Amino acid sequence: MAVTIKDIAKSANVSSATVSLVLNGKPGVGEETRERIFKIAGELGYQTPKPAPSTGGEAVCLLHISRHGHTVNRDHDVFISDYIEGLGQGAKGESLSLEIVTFKTSPIEKIIEVAKERKSAGFIVLGTELSESDVEAFSALDAPVVFIDTYVDFLPFDFVDMNNEDSVFTLVSDFAARGHKEIGLVKSTIETRNFKLREEGFSASLQRLGLSFEKRYVFAVDPTFHGAHEDMRKILQSGPKLPTALFCANDIIACGCLRALKEAGLRVPEDISLIGFDDLPLSAVVDPPLTTVQVSKAQIGRMAIQLLVTRIRGPALSPPVKVLIGGSLVERQSVRDIPVHGDEGGSA
Repeated sequence: MAVTIKDIAKSANVSSATVSLVLNGKPGVGEETRERIFKIAGELGYQTPKPAPSTGGEAVCLLHISRHGHTVNRDHDVFISDYIEGLGQGAKGESLSLEIVTFKTSPIEKIIEVAKERKSAGFIVLGTELSESDVEAFSALDAPVVFIDTYVDFLPFDFVDMNNEDSVFTLVSDFAARGHKEIGLVKSTIETRNFKLREEGFSASLQRLGLSFEKRYVFAVDPTFHGAHEDMRKILQSGPKLPTALFCANDIIACGCLRALKEAGLRVPEDISLIGFDDLPLSAVVDPPLTTVQVSKAQIGRMAIQLLVTRIRGPALSPPVKVLIGGSLVERQSVRDIPVHGDEGGSA
């Protein structure tokens, strides 16, 4: 089996974006880390791919942006690497080279300035932590721009994102089909576009299924693993009435909450069922393995390249395109059925 950038990143304990920078001879990585990555790549037998034939030396650039680090951080390196893999596949198929530039807590003005200095045919922008005004700022670029992992109405850009609302309906429907009538939400204290859409999708799904939305079953926690664990620990200490099932806004939050629930003496799924979102590798190895929603980040990456190529090589005045990719439920062991005649009340 061929060695991938993700394999090297895992062995070197760095992000896939860092490995990509090193293997493509790009700046931004310390010499010690650079040497370690080259060493591990050699030990694993990684074969540097030959450059794809180019129609004019065109390169596209991924702007890997972390504005505050609460969602774009090491917990999500695998999540981001799936995007990179799809972008790389799409670029190769279009005879383009893919460059990656990483920004950590940089002002949006600085990001735009750096992008302007690059000789890129177009840009893919990781929009996870970008506000609407951040997205609008990219209108200053002359080159085409496609955003991934976010979606903003009204702005004249192309977007490729996961279909949050449909995906949330899928998981809430699963809870309902298993007999759960009291379903709660663990949302993020840090708002992103995707988190907001999942929250809106949650309440809309309950209404569509004829279930009530209870504010007392909505809890807010930090979206990092340790933050979610600590915040849920404090929530549980206050002794709230809990529903029989909780949808957590992503897998990192779900895993942090799972730890807090277990420490409080609550069993998953016997006392309370959990479903996450993103299908990160961690969700398959926690105890119990986490039921979650999987959306193909690689497919999103490939679609983003297709849209960008249309902008680079096609008509300049075609209207903006906003693409949503649906998700599917990955069933594991964190959800139980509620007996038809059993006690359906939540835990105290």
